[in-house]
Amino acid sequence: MTRPAPDHAAAALEPVRDRLLRSARAAAEELLARADCEAEALLDAARAQAAAILDDARRQGEADAARGRTAELTRVGRITRARELGVRRHGYEELRRRTTERVRELRHTADYPAIRDRLYQRARRLLGPDADITEHPRGGFVAQARGRRADCTLDALAARALDRFGAEAETLWAP
Repeated sequence: MTRPAPDHAAAALEPVRDRLLRSARAAAEELLARADCEAEALLDAARAQAAAILDDARRQGEADAARGRTAELTRVGRITRARELGVRRHGYEELRRRTTERVRELRHTADYPAIRDRLYQRARRLLGPDADITEHPRGGFVAQARGRRADCTLDALAARALDRFGAEAETLWAP
Protein backbone atom coordinates (compact mmCIF):
# COMPACT_ATOMS: atom_id res chain seq x y z
CA MET A 1 0.00 0.00 0.00
CA THR A 2 1.11 3.32 -0.83
CA ARG A 3 0.75 6.25 1.30
CA PRO A 4 -1.19 9.17 0.04
CA ALA A 5 0.56 12.43 -0.23
CA PRO A 6 0.30 14.66 2.80
CA ASP A 7 -1.86 17.14 0.95
CA HIS A 8 -4.21 14.37 -0.16
CA ALA A 9 -4.43 12.90 3.36
CA ALA A 10 -5.47 16.20 4.86
CA ALA A 11 -8.04 16.70 2.12
CA ALA A 12 -9.32 13.16 2.57
CA LEU A 13 -9.67 13.64 6.35
CA GLU A 14 -11.34 17.03 6.03
CA PRO A 15 -14.92 15.63 5.88
CA VAL A 16 -14.22 13.40 8.92
CA ARG A 17 -12.73 16.30 10.81
CA ASP A 18 -15.73 18.52 9.91
CA ARG A 19 -18.14 15.80 11.06
CA LEU A 20 -16.24 15.36 14.35
CA LEU A 21 -16.21 19.13 14.92
CA ARG A 22 -19.96 19.41 14.17
CA SER A 23 -20.67 16.48 16.45
CA ALA A 24 -18.48 17.97 19.23
CA ARG A 25 -20.15 21.39 18.82
CA ALA A 26 -23.60 19.81 18.91
CA ALA A 27 -22.66 17.81 22.02
CA ALA A 28 -21.21 20.93 23.63
CA GLU A 29 -24.30 22.98 22.76
CA GLU A 30 -26.53 20.24 24.10
CA LEU A 31 -24.42 20.04 27.27
CA LEU A 32 -24.54 23.84 27.64
CA ALA A 33 -28.30 23.87 27.06
CA ARG A 34 -28.78 21.17 29.72
CA ALA A 35 -26.46 23.06 32.08
CA ASP A 36 -28.47 26.26 31.46
CA CYS A 37 -31.72 24.38 32.18
CA GLU A 38 -30.29 22.84 35.35
CA ALA A 39 -28.89 26.19 36.45
CA GLU A 40 -32.27 27.87 35.82
CA ALA A 41 -34.04 25.09 37.73
CA LEU A 42 -31.59 25.48 40.63
CA LEU A 43 -32.08 29.24 40.60
CA ASP A 44 -35.89 28.82 40.53
CA ALA A 45 -35.70 26.39 43.45
CA ALA A 46 -33.40 28.74 45.36
CA ARG A 47 -35.74 31.69 44.66
CA ALA A 48 -38.73 29.64 45.84
CA GLN A 49 -36.87 28.56 48.97
CA ALA A 50 -35.78 32.15 49.66
CA ALA A 51 -39.38 33.35 49.20
CA ALA A 52 -40.61 30.63 51.57
CA ILE A 53 -37.97 31.58 54.13
CA LEU A 54 -38.92 35.26 53.83
CA ASP A 55 -42.63 34.44 54.17
CA ASP A 56 -41.92 32.27 57.18
CA ALA A 57 -39.72 34.98 58.71
CA ARG A 58 -42.41 37.59 58.03
CA ARG A 59 -45.09 35.42 59.66
CA GLN A 60 -42.79 34.72 62.59
CA GLY A 61 -42.00 38.41 62.92
CA GLU A 62 -45.69 39.31 62.83
CA ALA A 63 -46.46 36.62 65.42
CA ASP A 64 -43.59 37.85 67.62
CA ALA A 65 -44.82 41.42 67.24
CA ALA A 66 -48.37 40.37 68.14
CA ARG A 67 -47.11 38.53 71.22
CA GLY A 68 -44.97 41.52 72.12
CA ARG A 69 -47.88 43.89 71.60
CA THR A 70 -50.13 41.67 73.74
CA ALA A 71 -47.49 41.45 76.45
CA GLU A 72 -46.97 45.21 76.39
CA LEU A 73 -50.70 45.89 76.54
CA THR A 74 -50.99 43.47 79.45
CA ARG A 75 -48.07 45.15 81.22
CA VAL A 76 -49.51 48.63 80.66
CA GLY A 77 -52.93 47.40 81.80
CA ARG A 78 -51.44 46.03 85.01
CA ILE A 79 -49.54 49.26 85.66
CA THR A 80 -52.67 51.30 84.99
CA ARG A 81 -54.75 49.06 87.26
CA ALA A 82 -52.12 49.21 90.02
CA ARG A 83 -52.05 53.01 89.80
CA GLU A 84 -55.83 53.19 89.82
CA LEU A 85 -56.00 50.93 92.87
CA GLY A 86 -53.30 53.01 94.53
CA VAL A 87 -55.30 56.19 93.93
CA ARG A 88 -58.44 54.50 95.25
CA ARG A 89 -56.57 53.22 98.30
CA HIS A 90 -55.19 56.70 98.93
CA GLY A 91 -58.69 58.17 98.57
CA TYR A 92 -60.12 55.64 100.97
CA GLU A 93 -57.33 56.16 103.49
CA GLU A 94 -57.87 59.92 103.29
CA LEU A 95 -61.61 59.43 103.80
CA ARG A 96 -60.89 57.18 106.78
CA ARG A 97 -58.45 59.69 108.28
CA ARG A 98 -60.84 62.63 107.87
CA THR A 99 -63.81 60.66 109.17
CA THR A 100 -61.83 59.58 112.23
CA GLU A 101 -60.73 63.18 112.87
CA ARG A 102 -64.32 64.44 112.59
CA VAL A 103 -65.66 61.76 114.92
CA ARG A 104 -62.90 62.54 117.44
CA GLU A 105 -64.04 66.18 117.39
CA LEU A 106 -67.30 64.98 118.96
CA ARG A 107 -65.41 65.05 122.30
CA HIS A 108 -65.53 68.83 122.15
CA THR A 109 -69.27 69.13 121.54
CA ALA A 110 -72.20 69.48 123.92
CA ASP A 111 -73.49 66.08 122.71
CA TYR A 112 -70.38 64.17 123.80
CA PRO A 113 -71.56 63.30 127.34
CA ALA A 114 -74.61 61.51 125.85
CA ILE A 115 -72.45 59.79 123.21
CA ARG A 116 -69.95 58.80 125.93
CA ASP A 117 -72.74 57.25 128.03
CA ARG A 118 -74.08 55.27 125.06
CA LEU A 119 -70.58 53.94 124.24
CA TYR A 120 -70.12 52.93 127.90
CA GLN A 121 -73.50 51.14 127.95
CA ARG A 122 -72.65 49.36 124.68
CA ALA A 123 -69.36 48.08 126.14
CA ARG A 124 -71.23 46.88 129.25
CA ARG A 125 -73.90 45.10 127.13
CA LEU A 126 -71.27 43.43 124.94
CA LEU A 127 -69.12 42.00 127.76
CA GLY A 128 -71.42 41.98 130.78
CA PRO A 129 -71.38 43.54 134.23
CA ASP A 130 -68.01 41.98 135.17
CA ALA A 131 -66.17 43.70 132.31
CA ASP A 132 -63.26 46.00 133.03
CA ILE A 133 -64.10 49.19 131.12
CA THR A 134 -61.44 51.81 130.50
CA GLU A 135 -61.90 55.22 128.93
CA HIS A 136 -59.80 55.68 125.81
CA PRO A 137 -57.71 58.92 125.54
CA ARG A 138 -59.17 59.72 122.08
CA GLY A 139 -62.75 59.12 123.20
CA GLY A 140 -64.95 56.16 123.96
CA PHE A 141 -64.16 53.00 125.90
CA VAL A 142 -62.30 49.70 125.71
CA ALA A 143 -63.80 46.80 127.65
CA GLN A 144 -62.20 43.46 128.62
CA ALA A 145 -63.65 40.40 130.28
CA ARG A 146 -62.51 36.75 130.39
CA GLY A 147 -60.26 36.84 127.29
CA ARG A 148 -62.67 38.98 125.29
CA ARG A 149 -62.30 42.58 124.26
CA ALA A 150 -64.80 45.17 122.99
CA ASP A 151 -63.60 48.32 121.24
CA CYS A 152 -66.15 51.06 121.77
CA THR A 153 -63.85 53.96 120.98
CA LEU A 154 -64.66 56.87 118.71
CA ASP A 155 -62.03 55.55 116.27
CA ALA A 156 -63.76 52.15 116.14
CA LEU A 157 -67.13 53.90 115.75
CA ALA A 158 -65.79 55.79 112.71
CA ALA A 159 -64.25 52.62 111.23
CA ARG A 160 -67.49 50.65 111.62
CA ALA A 161 -69.46 53.47 110.01
CA LEU A 162 -67.14 53.41 107.00
CA ASP A 163 -67.26 49.62 106.87
CA ARG A 164 -71.06 49.75 106.72
CA PHE A 165 -70.80 52.23 103.86
CA GLY A 166 -68.73 49.51 102.12
CA ALA A 167 -67.97 49.65 98.42
CA GLU A 168 -70.33 52.62 98.07
CA ALA A 169 -67.54 54.73 99.57
CA GLU A 170 -65.79 54.55 96.18
CA THR A 171 -68.67 56.44 94.60
CA LEU A 172 -67.35 59.51 96.41
CA TRP A 173 -64.29 59.68 94.14
CA ALA A 174 -65.26 57.55 91.15
CA PRO A 175 -65.82 59.39 87.87
